[in-house]
Order: sequence, then structure tokens, then C-alpha cells
Amino acid sequence: MTGHRYLIVGGGLAGLSAAMRLAELGADMDLFSVVPVKRSHSVCAQGGINGAVNAKGEGDSPDLHFYDTVKGGDFLADQPFCKDMCYAAPGIIYLMDRMGVPFNRTPEGHLDFRRFGGTLYNRTAFSGSTTGQQLLYALDEQVRRYEVAGRVKKYENWEFLSAIIDSKGICCGIVAVNLATMEVRAFEGAAVILATGGPGLVFGRTTNSMINTGSAASMVYQQGAKYANGEFIQIHPTAIPGTDKLRLISESARGEGGRIWVPKKKGDSRPPETIPEEDRWYFLEERYPRYGNLVPRDVASREIYDVCINLGLGLDGKAMVYLDLTHKPAQELDRKLGGILEIYEKFVGEDPRKTPMRIFPAVHYSMGGLWVGFEKTPDGLLDRRSPRNHMTNIPGLYAIGEVDCQYHGANRLGANSLLSCIFAGLVVAPAVIQFHKSVQGDFSAAAENERKRMADRLERIREMNGKENPYRLHGELGEWMEKNVTIVRENPQLQETQMKLDALQERWKDCSVLDNSTWNNQPVLFLHQLWNMLELAKIIVKGALRRDECRGSHFKKQFEIKQPDNVDSPEYREYLKLWKANHDQWCKTTIATYTPSGPEITYEKVDHSLIEPHPRRYD
Repeated sequence: MTGHRYLIVGGGLAGLSAAMRLAELGADMDLFSVVPVKRSHSVCAQGGINGAVNAKGEGDSPDLHFYDTVKGGDFLADQPFCKDMCYAAPGIIYLMDRMGVPFNRTPEGHLDFRRFGGTLYNRTAFSGSTTGQQLLYALDEQVRRYEVAGRVKKYENWEFLSAIIDSKGICCGIVAVNLATMEVRAFEGAAVILATGGPGLVFGRTTNSMINTGSAASMVYQQGAKYANGEFIQIHPTAIPGTDKLRLISESARGEGGRIWVPKKKGDSRPPETIPEEDRWYFLEERYPRYGNLVPRDVASREIYDVCINLGLGLDGKAMVYLDLTHKPAQELDRKLGGILEIYEKFVGEDPRKTPMRIFPAVHYSMGGLWVGFEKTPDGLLDRRSPRNHMTNIPGLYAIGEVDCQYHGANRLGANSLLSCIFAGLVVAPAVIQFHKSVQGDFSAAAENERKRMADRLERIREMNGKENPYRLHGELGEWMEKNVTIVRENPQLQETQMKLDALQERWKDCSVLDNSTWNNQPVLFLHQLWNMLELAKIIVKGALRRDECRGSHFKKQFEIKQPDNVDSPEYREYLKLWKANHDQWCKTTIATYTPSGPEITYEKVDHSLIEPHPRRYD
């Protein structure tokens, strides 16, 4: 037994993985979640979890998984971290299998695997189209066992407000608020692990749930934690357009043979099932014959954008294309994709077994997050002697899952997200115990001051009585971010968005709280979160404006370097020179540091010591 309590904020895959491993190591902990743990956003993940088991004899291996991962991220990920994750992946899948996850199986009873984007191998284990839910439930059962034994105490329906940092700069606890009673309380922790997910709601309508505000990450950023690669936002190519939000149609639909197409003739309004093959344009299959519909997410999203916006071939003149599964047997679709088919039927009112789905890209995941990891040498190589695994630059404060910046670079491989969350939880647990053996914060001296600071902040918000509606401000924030900071970015629009963010922060100060009650007051907490979302939006936009390149899911047409088709031509050799110059300038991690006047941007070298970076090709 360690004799100390640790604090975990977030009850999704990353948080539960860390809790399970800490309990196995004999630690006691408090686990905080804004919703009941089984309702955490990880439950929404659909498609699968990656691991190079090579179950289908294709010659797959952890090394190939590692290569596909860093290539998918356009070589912006620190490679030693990615290699560790990919080598651990098969063991994690078998661990989850032993814990009772009902993975799909072959007729022989072996684990089944399917393809996901950015790879030529069947390496994604899956549980129908509810993989995240099944993984989450399995981990929750393990944590409940330790909860009964007294190792874990859950604080569900509590929201993180800030970290408690002592006079030496060590994080030794948190301040949280009870969502029902509005009690603001300080909690002591030998170390704090944030597993709070991404900042999706900064973009308004996304595939994220309504709890993904990024508020926790923003608060610790404002307290001095560095934020890395904020401008890299993963756009998922297939989502159902909606007025309220955008609902994910998993990449598993393409992994199981879904084909993306539009009618060749603009304005062709015939029912899609009546349009003959010769009148359909399967543009991904034509442009990328080797990968077809399973090119990486950023490539597929840009191609759909090009077809709809630049070529004007979107369905009925709108920004939509068909995702077609009607050629697959209905029984097979129900067995492997039942969950997502039901989602489409419920919200669109059409049967995707008989009629192709209408989809368009949507904001899905953040490639950036709180800076974590080891210190680096002047050459950009990781100094692995330092016991900082997943620690932020604030000693004692760790970040895991989507809230951290590791494993993915610009555009992580599809189905690595569930893997990276579980892996991060497993590796952070021994790291926090090792840290606390040598460093201890002074909770008693710092706790009450921080608790009072946050209680006063919420009280000031509760008394706001201005003219602005905070929900309308959030709507404007989402509209500007979705319009100017997603698939294609242009510097004039980014500069305009910067000015809009400054104006929104000024208008925030003139908001009405709408509800000044002292019990279950959601508008108070939303105003608190909205300010924090605006601070994160500033990181995203400024990082995007500064990065004058075209890489992965950060695409500026102005700085695109066209690849010639013939790799043996003089034109291709000239292209390689231009690419290398651009790569040498921009193969670096963006680091944002908080200042009252806005984020200060610096850069850090990426450790690409294991695989030499080169241009991405998927043709």
C-alpha cells in the first residue's frame, strides 16, 4: 500500500484505466466525473481499438502499426511514445478480452479484426459498433471491485474547477463543485491525473457530447500548464449533418465495405438506389486506388470538401455525399454495424440497409492538449531518464487521454484513440507513485486560498446581470470556429476570427447569468466553462494563424506543395527539396503559454529518431 490518496478527474476510458492500475498497485484514490461514469464520452466511441495481432496472416506487426501511426500523424508525434503504445496494443486487446469485452469473433471463435483508415491491414478489434461502450463497461466493473474494497471513492456529478498548486509550484489537489448543491470544496491528492477529454464544444456542433467543453484543461492552462498542438483538430469524414449537433457515423462503416460517392452529373436528383453504377463517381476509389475509401481521415475529409464545395457536386447542391452500404447483406450489417445503423434510422428516418446515408465531415477529436512527457535534449530527443511519463510542466499534475497531446501528431490513425486512452492510464499509474516518493506538495498552505478563489469566481458569475445571453455567445463562437478553423484555413479568416474572440470575451463580461439560484445552477457553470472555451479557442486560432504550412489536419491551400505523380521524375526531385525545407521549418510541436493578453506561442522539436520523415502518399 502507498498510504496516499491520488485524484483522478474523468471517468472515461483513460480515467478508469488509471484507476484500475493504481488500485492494483495498492493506491487509494478519489475519482471525479461530471456525469455517472458509465455516461462518460468514451461510451460514444464506435468503431474499434487497434492492435497488430496479425490474426488474418497479412504480415502485420507492431512495427507496421507504429509506422502507420507516425505517418498518419504526418510525423508530428514523438516517436518513442508511439512505439511503446503500438507494442503494448496486442496485450491490451487480450487484456480487455479476458475482462469480458464481447469482441466480435470469427466462425472459428477467434477475435475478429477489420480495417480502419490509413492502413492496409485488418488490425482493428471491435464489438459491433459499440466498442467504446463495451470497453468502458469492462473497466468500470474492475474499478467497482476496488470501490467495494475501499480503494476507490467516486465523486460523480462533481466538476473540476482548478488545481491546487503550492508555493513551490507543485500540484497537490483540486477544487471541485457539487453540481447539485453548488458546494465548492478542496480535495487533497498526492498527485492529480486529468482525464477530462477534448474541447469539442469550442466548435459548437460536433460529434462530441455536451460535456466536452475543455474547461478543465483551460483552467490549468491559465494556471501555468503548457498547451501543445492546439491547432490540430481531427475532422471525421462521415457524420450526419444536423441543426443541433453532428452525429458520428463510425469509420467502421467504411471498414466493412462502405463506399463514398456522388452522382457524376451536377443536380442529379434521382433516388440514389436508382442511379446506375456508370452514373456514380466513387471519387476516393478513383483518386486513391490502393487505399480507396479507407484513406486517413484528413485525406477523406479534404476530398469530400473538394467534391462538395470546390466542384459543386454535393447532393442536391448541399454539402453532403453518399456513404453506401446497400450492397452488403443486411444480416452482416446488423451483426457488425447495428448501433450506427440504428442511429441513422432514428435521426434521419431512412434505412441505411436500403438507402445510402448522407454524410459530411465534422469536428471529432483534438490532436492537441496539455503538454505532457519527458524533457528533451537540445536535439529534440526525449530524455527518458526523467520520471515524467504523462506529467505536465506542473509537477504532480498529469494528463491522459484526449486531454493530452501525445501519440498522434497532427492526425492520428483511426481506432488509435481508444488504445491511447487505455495505454496512457496504464503507464501513468506507476509514474505518479514514483513521483510522490520523492516530491510532496504542501496542501494545507494552498488549499483554502484556492477554494475561496473559485468560490468567489462562481459567486461573481451568479451575480452577473448584463444584456448578453451566454448561450447565444456560445452559438456565435461555434459558428466562427466551424466556418474558419476546420478543413481548409485561410489567414485573413483566421485573423478575423481572432478579433471575434476578443469581442466575445468583452461581451462575456456583460452576460446575464439567467438563473441566480444557489442550487443546481447550470447557467453559472456554463458561463464559467464559456470563458474557458474562449481561452482555448484563442490557442487554436493563434496556433493555426502562425503555422504557415499544409500538413495533416492543418490545411492551408496557400502553402500546399503539390506532389507529382511520377516519383522518378525531375519534378518529383524538385518537389522533395521544397517539401524538406517546409518540413524542417514546421516539424515541431506548438507550445502555448498563458498570458493575460493571449497565448504566447513557442515551438519544440519533435523526436523522429526512429523513422525518417517523408512525404505522405496514399495513392
